[in-house]
Amino acid sequence: MDQEFLDKIEKRRTFAIISHPDAGKTTLTEKLLLYGGAIHLAGSVKARKTAKHAVSDWMEIEKQRGISVTSSVLQFDYDGYRVNILDTPGHQDFSEDTYRTLMAADSAVMLIDAAKGVEPQTKKLFWVCHRRHLPIFTFVNKLDRYGRNPFDLMDELEKILNIRAYPINWPIGIDGHYKGVYDRLENTVQLFEDDTSHGANKLKSTTGSLDDPKIRELLGDELYENLCNDIELLDMAGDEFDLEKVKEGELTPMFFGSAMTNFGVQPFLEKFLELSPKPQPRALADGTTIDPENEKFSAFIFKIQANMNPAHRDRISFMRICSGKFTKDMQVHHKETGKPIKLAMPQQFLAQERTIVEEAYPGDIIGIFDPGVFGIGDSLSDNSLKLKFEEFPVFPPEIFARVQPKDSLKRKQFEKGVIQLSQEGAIQVFKQEGVGMESYIVGVVGELQLEVLEYRLLNEYRAELMMNTLPYSVARWVYAPDKKALDNMKGLDNGMLVYDKKDRPVILVNNEWSLNWILDRNPGIEFLTVPTDVEQI
Repeated sequence: MDQEFLDKIEKRRTFAIISHPDAGKTTLTEKLLLYGGAIHLAGSVKARKTAKHAVSDWMEIEKQRGISVTSSVLQFDYDGYRVNILDTPGHQDFSEDTYRTLMAADSAVMLIDAAKGVEPQTKKLFWVCHRRHLPIFTFVNKLDRYGRNPFDLMDELEKILNIRAYPINWPIGIDGHYKGVYDRLENTVQLFEDDTSHGANKLKSTTGSLDDPKIRELLGDELYENLCNDIELLDMAGDEFDLEKVKEGELTPMFFGSAMTNFGVQPFLEKFLELSPKPQPRALADGTTIDPENEKFSAFIFKIQANMNPAHRDRISFMRICSGKFTKDMQVHHKETGKPIKLAMPQQFLAQERTIVEEAYPGDIIGIFDPGVFGIGDSLSDNSLKLKFEEFPVFPPEIFARVQPKDSLKRKQFEKGVIQLSQEGAIQVFKQEGVGMESYIVGVVGELQLEVLEYRLLNEYRAELMMNTLPYSVARWVYAPDKKALDNMKGLDNGMLVYDKKDRPVILVNNEWSLNWILDRNPGIEFLTVPTDVEQI
């Protein structure tokens, strides 16, 4: 096996950043790019009302509202590593997009607000990572403000998330007035200089041993004594560091810092690259796995984004390379259509900046031009493999609306937009039997997704919507071994029967009580929270 190929895999790191909204995820992503040399001056996220916006937020609605509603895919190189960051939406209305993105990650960075601790959305996303056995690294953010005691935050991780934490570094100082961090593995202190650029530039620092008289002098007696006491307490009461437990998702390495001021960002980045896993084997539909070291190419599509460049009306599919070497314009087998397909215009991204890729390796995320043939979860591989990756999770929507174009002359644009957004996974689309293409039923997990649908149809497809919210909040896929049972289904005056994009029947009802009422009247019919050919995560 080619040693260069193995070395490339060894130096790949592909991870997702997860957090509750407002924990500073987009800021941290931007600062990692700053330290990676991908950008040279960070734009303060607080300055969003001006022309500056975080690098990873490219959609206009994201800039207006100051939130991330799509997953960004960003690459940079640092110290010989190729880093692929998957920046996910923090808002719970877009958790589907986050769950799909986690399928493409080898580890996750969990961002926690030092003042707020573990918040509801963090908890949700943590359990998804945990079920997927993803190693989780914790970055406690916003140390430039008043926050909770670091020992209390460690305790909270254990009590709420049931995971032990090992602080790799420890903050030196108190309540928003921190001077530096102590690296427990290296027994070194890094003190940061005061900076007036508000995080736009890299922070200068002084590094030395805890025993160094110069470090003691810079800290002052009180801070030095406090730090020594904290270290003693951690060593006595805390866990031993065990990389195997980290890889199994049973122990989380913990870091402290402030993405806004760059405090602790570089020590975190360097230790994370050292400790986080290289590209891992990927699960296949038949229960086996494929190793990244396999020289035959394989990849799956985990995200589709139309109109990233409105001027070109392009559509990009993001794929995670799982094995083998990718080369520009290579021809591969597309499992879903059974046809060979050429992977054209391969690109890597720094937000909207694009670079054409000549070659890429397992762990890399690349965008490829999509003529409209790809779907979320599609499998691509060498002609001799023709393999199928495990299914992606499907989530039953909880909010439904009937949508149609305001102007019937815009029906074509409307239809194109709705179909493309459903292929992206932004919405789920259902059809009613006997109702033509003039209207669709759309289902979403969160209210904000309907706003984005309306906004994008108007701005990208020039189709103004008429939207009527429906009174349903529960969707179940209907499974009947005998089709006659479906034709003679009783109790549908309490719900609506629709069909998904694969023409599978789905029932929409107001609540669980109505669902049970219909179920009681239809023996032989099953209601499933996911389609019959899809397993839940």
